[in-house]
Amino acid sequence: MKHTTIVAGILAGAALIFAAQASAADAKNVIFFLGDGMGPVTVTAARIYGGEKAGLAVPEANKLAMEQLRHTARVRTYSQDAQTTDSAPGMSGYITGSKSKNEVISMSADTNPNAPDGTPYQSGGDSTCPETGNGTAVDTLLEIMKAQGYGTGVVSTTRITHATPATTYAHVCNRNAENTIAKQMVPGGEGYNAKLGDDGLDVVLGGGRRHFVPSTSGGSRNDSRNLLTEMQNAGYTYVANATALSAINTSTTSKLLGLFTNSDMSYELDRVKNSLNEPSLAQMTEAAIRVLSRNDKGYFLLVEGGRIDHALHGTNAKRALEDTLAFDSAIKKALELVDLEDTLIVVTADHDHVMAFNGYPKIGNPILGVVHGYAPGDDAPASANDGKAYTTLVFGNGGGPRLASRDDPSMIDTQADDYLQEVGVKLGSPGSETHGSGDVMLFADGAGSQSLKGTINNIDVFGKLKTALGL
Repeated sequence: MKHTTIVAGILAGAALIFAAQASAADAKNVIFFLGDGMGPVTVTAARIYGGEKAGLAVPEANKLAMEQLRHTARVRTYSQDAQTTDSAPGMSGYITGSKSKNEVISMSADTNPNAPDGTPYQSGGDSTCPETGNGTAVDTLLEIMKAQGYGTGVVSTTRITHATPATTYAHVCNRNAENTIAKQMVPGGEGYNAKLGDDGLDVVLGGGRRHFVPSTSGGSRNDSRNLLTEMQNAGYTYVANATALSAINTSTTSKLLGLFTNSDMSYELDRVKNSLNEPSLAQMTEAAIRVLSRNDKGYFLLVEGGRIDHALHGTNAKRALEDTLAFDSAIKKALELVDLEDTLIVVTADHDHVMAFNGYPKIGNPILGVVHGYAPGDDAPASANDGKAYTTLVFGNGGGPRLASRDDPSMIDTQADDYLQEVGVKLGSPGSETHGSGDVMLFADGAGSQSLKGTINNIDVFGKLKTALGL
């Protein structure tokens, strides 16, 4: 009896300690970093590429900021109707905890993106989705936190109405209805998403100005509404370039809107090389954190490295890797600014791509170069069956040069900015490379990050974030 009492006391004490630890680990803030299309091969290649740029003797030993987060998981990404997801259900799964069909933005699993005859539920950027009979809106984590007084922010290098950022604050049957998505952001306006409360999002930074401006003023809207003016009238401070963003006093700004390009923002390689007046992803992340940190309750912030995906679709590995490093720099900046005692940082991807490593390149072989073998004295490039060299990075499909009829890569500057990697299956037009179905990596650290481990479904992350927040 005495032994049983002692054991019971120990267990009760342990339960109290565990409860105290769990309470202490509750997150006040969540920063969700999404590298669009950033599959494991992209992460590894970016690590090596970053090591090369840093002049490391062994570039392969480099470590990205994301790889220094203490908890990791492997994430399954399939959508409701496809083995290979697109970005809409890919991010919707994380932010709503619900599977949806490809092209659908934060709607229930029974929502269809197209009419029965196959016609998309969008026209000219506007939604034509029936108001009833085609699914229902599913609450997002951002909306849930907004309703409880948390700050909310969305940052992306794509159009801010693009699939990934849109899933956090909008609900439409088809992701291409970007004019409608933009309307859902404007507090009090026609078509506004009331789940964002009376005052809407606190920080919005990215590209896509065209969806806020009527066609008569150089935009793509089919109505006469100027949503930029409406948002400024609703209390937003608006900035249109990096210079204006850097001049913002983040200690007094409570509502910040930055739309820096008409469509997507520039690739990082081009932004730097051409000295464009666009902020880096790290600069946008810092501004967002500084504004949102003024909310005593806490905040949710999505940061998307969206153009990683676009470069991969174009089989342009160099721009994809440069954007991945820029994404990693944003993670590093966030880690410098926040306290992991009360902030949960999650880094992951919505889906994979079909880029792959090729051959047996030796240590230090340029990741964007042709393969040179590791055998001592083997100085000649490795050759394919046609006697020509091949590059380390290739794509399973896409619009790049096809392997069957190709120039010799050893006679070309494969590290040039515009070089397109070779593809196995020629799909035709540039940008036609497809997503891949492989599991993606997840890295996490900070308050409540301990549960993000193992092999999990993307929809499982939603519940783990809510638990970390104590919601």
